[in-house]
Amino acid sequence: MIEILVPELPESVADASVAVWHKQAGDFVERDEVLVEIETDKVVLEVPATASGILQEIIEDQGATVLSKQLLGKLKEGAAPEKAPEIEVEAAAGVADASPSVRRLMLEEGIDARDLKGSGKGGVITRADVEKYREVKNKDATAPQVDIVAAVVARSDKRVPMTRLRKRVAERLLEAKNSTAMLTTFNEVNMKPIMDLRKQYQDAFEKKHGIRLGFMSFYIKAVTEALKRFPEVNAAIDGDDIVYHNFFDISIAVSTPRGLVTPVLRDTDTLSVAEIEKGIKALAIKGRDGKLTVDEMMGGNFTVTNGGIFGSLLSTPIINPPQAAILGMHKIQDRPMAVDGKVEILPMMYLALSYDHRLVDGKESVSFLVTIKELLEDPTRLLLDI
Repeated sequence: MIEILVPELPESVADASVAVWHKQAGDFVERDEVLVEIETDKVVLEVPATASGILQEIIEDQGATVLSKQLLGKLKEGAAPEKAPEIEVEAAAGVADASPSVRRLMLEEGIDARDLKGSGKGGVITRADVEKYREVKNKDATAPQVDIVAAVVARSDKRVPMTRLRKRVAERLLEAKNSTAMLTTFNEVNMKPIMDLRKQYQDAFEKKHGIRLGFMSFYIKAVTEALKRFPEVNAAIDGDDIVYHNFFDISIAVSTPRGLVTPVLRDTDTLSVAEIEKGIKALAIKGRDGKLTVDEMMGGNFTVTNGGIFGSLLSTPIINPPQAAILGMHKIQDRPMAVDGKVEILPMMYLALSYDHRLVDGKESVSFLVTIKELLEDPTRLLLDI
């Protein structure tokens, strides 16, 4: 008998919840097949079978709170059980007084012999008896019926427990609102230079690096450069101290089926545009598939979120504690703009910077956002470091 245990949880995770069992007691499982998923407030951990065998017992059901190395169930090691022999047509139909062809017809139609009264000699069931029964049954099935239960259910509520990840997100959002002096400042950026640059080099970039050139790499590059110039934004409050970070780890908000997560892209100041694009794609795929690790979720000095991919035109993003600020990007939309005394239609995007006013003053926050705007409107600055 093999014990199925909760994986070793990181020190920062006190306990976890049993999210879902993929197998039921009595099921046969192959080695390395996922048995159960354990959800923490950061990630989802998969518990695979260490050997092939029968899932003998489930000790902790779905929704249970568990600790590190706690017993979840038991697996009896062994080979797959032999398949039961197929049931003969006569036995399956449950018919004694019918010809073989009629028995097979009843089996195909799913008709029980007890529902029929044979009209043949000695009460034998005939093909005509089967066809008549089928005709009556089909007629009843097509008759209009009022489903009272369905009507009541349509007006009812569905109540499901909040996932541990959703609970943690809610706690952090309330923490940010209640424990920071949060303000938001706005600006807008002309995205035409970056869009022209992408159009010119997209094919060559994808051919060389094997990944498409997106907008997020430009945002990350611009944010990293702005963080270098404004260290207050790349800092955090710890009690009565201010902790200034001399590295650049950026959290990227990712929407997943289980909720919002913010995996971290580390040392962005050392990454090329292609490396940033690959890193973002890898984190997004892991987030979608629930494969993010605790290490990939920990830390982060600044957060970037792009509500524009869902069509958001403007928003006020909430700070991701203990960080000092978060940048929100939005939908790129053609708007009439005044350029040198003339009206031009340009692809514009609103930027929103929410920041903790306890740490970042208004001057620094506005200057930080203006720096990002200037770098995005003239991406050559990112290459020349000016």
